[in-house]
Amino acid sequence: MLIVALPKGALLSDSINLFKNVGLDFSAFLDKSNRQLQITDPTNTAIGLLVRAQDVPVYVQYGQAHLGIVGYDVLREKQPRVANLVDLKFGYCRMSVAVPKSSPYKRSHLLPPHGRVASKSVKCAKEYFDSLDLPVEIIPLYGSVELGPITGMSEAIVDLVSTGRTLQENGLVEIDVLFDSTARLIAHPLSYRTNLDSLSSWVEKIRIATEEAVNGN
Repeated sequence: MLIVALPKGALLSDSINLFKNVGLDFSAFLDKSNRQLQITDPTNTAIGLLVRAQDVPVYVQYGQAHLGIVGYDVLREKQPRVANLVDLKFGYCRMSVAVPKSSPYKRSHLLPPHGRVASKSVKCAKEYFDSLDLPVEIIPLYGSVELGPITGMSEAIVDLVSTGRTLQENGLVEIDVLFDSTARLIAHPLSYRTNLDSLSSWVEKIRIATEEAVNGN
Protein backbone atom coordinates (compact mmCIF):
# COMPACT_ATOMS: atom_id res chain seq x y z
CA MET A 1 0.00 0.00 0.00
CA LEU A 2 1.22 3.48 -0.88
CA ILE A 3 2.36 5.53 2.13
CA VAL A 4 2.46 9.33 1.90
CA ALA A 5 4.02 11.77 4.38
CA LEU A 6 2.04 15.03 4.54
CA PRO A 7 3.38 18.20 6.17
CA LYS A 8 1.61 19.93 9.02
CA GLY A 9 1.18 23.67 8.63
CA ALA A 10 1.01 25.95 5.62
CA LEU A 11 1.42 23.27 2.93
CA LEU A 12 -1.17 20.81 4.27
CA SER A 13 -4.33 22.12 2.61
CA ASP A 14 -2.78 22.41 -0.85
CA SER A 15 -1.13 19.01 -0.44
CA ILE A 16 -4.46 17.37 0.39
CA ASN A 17 -6.12 19.10 -2.58
CA LEU A 18 -3.38 17.79 -4.86
CA PHE A 19 -3.87 14.21 -3.74
CA LYS A 20 -7.64 14.59 -4.08
CA ASN A 21 -7.04 15.47 -7.72
CA VAL A 22 -5.34 12.10 -8.24
CA GLY A 23 -7.98 10.11 -6.37
CA LEU A 24 -6.61 9.95 -2.81
CA ASP A 25 -8.53 11.59 0.03
CA PHE A 26 -6.65 12.60 3.18
CA SER A 27 -9.01 15.47 4.08
CA ALA A 28 -9.67 13.95 7.51
CA PHE A 29 -6.39 15.61 8.55
CA LEU A 30 -8.12 18.99 8.11
CA ASP A 31 -10.79 18.11 10.69
CA LYS A 32 -9.86 20.02 13.86
CA SER A 33 -11.45 17.32 16.02
CA ASN A 34 -9.35 14.58 14.44
CA ARG A 35 -6.24 13.69 16.44
CA GLN A 36 -5.10 10.79 14.26
CA LEU A 37 -1.62 11.06 12.81
CA GLN A 38 -2.13 8.11 10.44
CA ILE A 39 -5.20 7.55 8.30
CA THR A 40 -6.15 5.27 5.42
CA ASP A 41 -7.62 6.73 2.26
CA PRO A 42 -11.33 5.76 1.87
CA THR A 43 -10.45 3.77 -1.27
CA ASN A 44 -8.07 1.68 0.87
CA THR A 45 -5.31 2.50 -1.61
CA ALA A 46 -2.96 4.62 0.50
CA ILE A 47 -1.99 5.58 4.03
CA GLY A 48 -1.33 9.19 4.99
CA LEU A 49 1.08 10.21 7.75
CA LEU A 50 0.75 13.70 9.26
CA VAL A 51 4.20 14.88 10.36
CA ARG A 52 6.15 18.08 10.98
CA ALA A 53 7.34 19.59 7.72
CA GLN A 54 10.99 19.18 8.74
CA ASP A 55 10.37 15.47 9.39
CA VAL A 56 8.81 14.64 6.02
CA PRO A 57 12.16 13.93 4.29
CA VAL A 58 13.25 11.82 7.26
CA TYR A 59 10.25 9.50 6.93
CA VAL A 60 10.84 9.26 3.18
CA GLN A 61 14.61 8.75 3.43
CA TYR A 62 14.19 5.89 5.89
CA GLY A 63 11.46 4.23 3.83
CA GLN A 64 8.57 4.73 6.24
CA ALA A 65 6.85 6.72 3.48
CA HIS A 66 7.13 6.21 -0.27
CA LEU A 67 6.18 9.79 -1.15
CA GLY A 68 6.21 13.10 0.70
CA ILE A 69 5.55 16.78 0.19
CA VAL A 70 8.00 19.28 1.61
CA GLY A 71 9.28 22.79 0.97
CA TYR A 72 12.44 23.18 -1.10
CA ASP A 73 13.89 25.18 1.80
CA VAL A 74 13.73 22.07 4.00
CA LEU A 75 15.51 20.03 1.33
CA ARG A 76 18.24 22.65 1.08
CA GLU A 77 18.67 22.74 4.84
CA LYS A 78 18.41 19.02 5.62
CA GLN A 79 19.99 17.67 2.39
CA PRO A 80 18.29 14.28 2.82
CA ARG A 81 18.90 11.27 0.59
CA VAL A 82 15.59 11.43 -1.28
CA ALA A 83 14.51 11.82 -4.90
CA ASN A 84 13.28 15.37 -5.61
CA LEU A 85 10.76 14.65 -8.37
CA VAL A 86 8.23 17.42 -8.99
CA ASP A 87 8.02 21.15 -8.33
CA LEU A 88 4.39 21.38 -7.20
CA LYS A 89 4.14 25.14 -7.82
CA PHE A 90 2.47 26.03 -4.52
CA GLY A 91 3.71 27.21 -1.13
CA TYR A 92 5.88 29.91 -2.70
CA CYS A 93 8.25 31.74 -0.37
CA ARG A 94 11.85 32.85 -0.44
CA MET A 95 14.88 32.52 1.82
CA SER A 96 16.09 36.04 2.44
CA VAL A 97 18.55 38.14 4.38
CA ALA A 98 16.86 40.94 6.32
CA VAL A 99 18.12 43.80 8.48
CA PRO A 100 16.49 46.63 10.47
CA LYS A 101 15.26 49.53 8.34
CA SER A 102 17.77 51.74 10.14
CA SER A 103 20.71 49.45 9.33
CA PRO A 104 23.59 50.93 7.33
CA TYR A 105 24.05 47.53 5.63
CA LYS A 106 22.01 47.57 2.42
CA ARG A 107 23.44 44.36 0.90
CA SER A 108 24.65 41.12 2.45
CA HIS A 109 28.26 41.51 1.35
CA LEU A 110 28.40 44.83 3.22
CA LEU A 111 27.72 43.22 6.60
CA PRO A 112 30.70 43.45 8.96
CA PRO A 113 33.17 40.52 9.03
CA HIS A 114 32.51 38.31 12.06
CA GLY A 115 29.11 39.95 12.52
CA ARG A 116 26.18 37.91 13.76
CA VAL A 117 23.29 36.51 11.73
CA ALA A 118 20.32 34.78 13.39
CA SER A 119 18.57 31.96 11.53
CA LYS A 120 16.53 28.79 11.80
CA SER A 121 18.19 27.63 8.58
CA VAL A 122 21.74 27.43 9.85
CA LYS A 123 23.16 25.36 6.98
CA CYS A 124 21.58 27.55 4.28
CA ALA A 125 22.82 30.70 5.98
CA LYS A 126 26.36 29.35 6.39
CA GLU A 127 26.57 28.20 2.77
CA TYR A 128 25.37 31.59 1.57
CA PHE A 129 27.85 33.64 3.54
CA ASP A 130 30.63 31.19 2.70
CA SER A 131 29.82 31.83 -0.97
CA LEU A 132 30.31 35.54 -0.29
CA ASP A 133 33.61 34.76 1.42
CA LEU A 134 32.26 36.69 4.40
CA PRO A 135 32.95 35.17 7.82
CA VAL A 136 29.94 35.60 10.12
CA GLU A 137 28.66 33.94 13.27
CA ILE A 138 25.40 32.10 12.62
CA ILE A 139 23.19 32.16 15.72
CA PRO A 140 20.64 29.31 15.65
CA LEU A 141 17.15 30.41 16.71
CA TYR A 142 14.01 28.32 16.42
CA GLY A 143 11.36 30.81 17.45
CA SER A 144 10.86 34.40 16.36
CA VAL A 145 14.06 35.05 14.42
CA GLU A 146 13.04 38.70 13.95
CA LEU A 147 13.90 39.36 17.58
CA GLY A 148 17.60 38.88 16.82
CA PRO A 149 18.15 42.34 15.29
CA ILE A 150 15.42 43.93 17.43
CA THR A 151 17.26 43.01 20.62
CA GLY A 152 20.67 43.78 19.14
CA MET A 153 21.80 40.15 19.28
CA SER A 154 22.45 40.07 15.53
CA GLU A 155 22.99 42.47 12.66
CA ALA A 156 20.79 40.46 10.31
CA ILE A 157 18.61 37.38 9.92
CA VAL A 158 18.22 34.68 7.29
CA ASP A 159 14.62 33.50 7.21
CA LEU A 160 11.75 32.41 5.01
CA VAL A 161 9.64 35.26 3.68
CA SER A 162 6.24 34.92 2.08
CA THR A 163 4.29 38.20 2.07
CA GLY A 164 6.92 40.16 3.98
CA ARG A 165 4.30 41.38 6.47
CA THR A 166 6.06 39.98 9.54
CA LEU A 167 9.30 41.69 8.56
CA GLN A 168 7.49 44.97 7.96
CA GLU A 169 5.64 44.85 11.27
CA ASN A 170 8.93 44.30 13.08
CA GLY A 171 10.82 47.08 11.29
CA LEU A 172 12.93 44.82 9.07
CA VAL A 173 13.62 44.90 5.33
CA GLU A 174 14.94 42.32 2.87
CA ILE A 175 18.32 43.08 1.36
CA ASP A 176 19.05 39.84 -0.56
CA VAL A 177 17.33 36.61 -1.60
CA LEU A 178 19.23 33.33 -1.26
CA PHE A 179 16.73 31.24 -3.25
CA ASP A 180 13.02 30.77 -3.97
CA SER A 181 11.16 27.87 -2.41
CA THR A 182 8.05 25.92 -3.41
CA ALA A 183 6.54 22.62 -2.34
CA ARG A 184 8.23 19.55 -3.82
CA LEU A 185 7.16 15.94 -4.29
CA ILE A 186 9.87 13.64 -2.97
CA ALA A 187 10.21 9.87 -3.02
CA HIS A 188 12.24 7.13 -1.40
CA PRO A 189 14.93 6.54 -4.07
CA LEU A 190 14.95 2.74 -4.04
CA SER A 191 11.15 2.50 -3.95
CA TYR A 192 10.96 4.87 -6.91
CA ARG A 193 13.61 3.02 -8.93
CA THR A 194 11.93 -0.35 -8.35
CA ASN A 195 8.45 1.13 -8.92
CA LEU A 196 7.20 -0.25 -5.59
CA ASP A 197 3.39 -0.06 -5.28
CA SER A 198 3.16 1.50 -8.76
CA LEU A 199 5.02 4.55 -7.50
CA SER A 200 5.92 5.78 -11.00
CA SER A 201 2.26 5.85 -11.95
CA TRP A 202 1.36 7.97 -8.91
CA VAL A 203 4.21 10.35 -9.60
CA GLU A 204 3.06 10.80 -13.19
CA LYS A 205 -0.53 11.45 -12.07
CA ILE A 206 0.72 14.10 -9.64
CA ARG A 207 2.91 15.65 -12.31
CA ILE A 208 -0.05 15.90 -14.69
CA ALA A 209 -2.37 17.28 -11.94
CA THR A 210 0.24 19.93 -11.13
CA GLU A 211 0.52 20.99 -14.77
CA GLU A 212 -3.26 21.19 -15.09
CA ALA A 213 -3.53 23.29 -11.93
CA VAL A 214 -0.86 25.69 -13.18
CA ASN A 215 -2.54 25.96 -16.60
CA GLY A 216 -5.97 26.42 -15.05
CA ASN A 217 -7.48 23.27 -16.54
